[in-house]
Amino acid sequence: MSSTTMKTITTPPGGHGWPRRGTGTSNSNEQNNANQIAKLSPSTSLTINRCIKLYPLTNYSFLTKDALFEKDPSVPARFQRMREEFEKIGMRRSVDGVLLVHKHGIPHILLLQLGNTFFKLPGGELKSGEDEVEGLKRLLTEILGREDGGKQEWIIEDTIGNWWRPNFEPPQYPYIPAHITKPKEHKKLFLVQMSVKALLAVPKNYKIVAAPLFELYDSTQSYGAIISSLPQALCRFNFIFVNEE
Repeated sequence: MSSTTMKTITTPPGGHGWPRRGTGTSNSNEQNNANQIAKLSPSTSLTINRCIKLYPLTNYSFLTKDALFEKDPSVPARFQRMREEFEKIGMRRSVDGVLLVHKHGIPHILLLQLGNTFFKLPGGELKSGEDEVEGLKRLLTEILGREDGGKQEWIIEDTIGNWWRPNFEPPQYPYIPAHITKPKEHKKLFLVQMSVKALLAVPKNYKIVAAPLFELYDSTQSYGAIISSLPQALCRFNFIFVNEE
């Protein structure tokens, strides 16, 4: 039976371009050359300024639901299963969702906390042949979806990162090391556009944490390499703080 207990959220001057021609060049030729250069130059209108809307943390409520356990009882067991699956189906593919809200105009990321020190993004492993976006929607529903059948629409906005596991070991990198020809896992991070309001459910063995971006920055020891890199990964977006209640 699921519980309807509400979850509380923890908030820890220079010259540029071509040189001028000599005085002997006619004005008409100079104008023609300028027009040709303008045609070859990249248009500033092609610059993409991505804007992401962030809604207040208070717009979201969280119920408690039945516990959701990992497939593997320990880290060694996880890598043993990864080895076995690698021999059968090859590299593991996994996806994580980055869910953003704001509190007093400060961007926060929703994290799942297990125990006192372990934090993770909502997501997980994809099934063999499963589409990345559809797989992430499935995982978000499994992790944060309500048990009463209420549907939550997940809008997958953009890719914000690719991480690779070169060996059957914990370290992951934002590139494939040069000597690695067969990575063991590819993890892809997606930005998820939150709806204006939502009622979600969190497994009772997890806590939901709203972590401000400034706290994650350069905090590898506390949050790990991937989560602590999110402020840099997200800096290409323009945040619009919406205060709709």
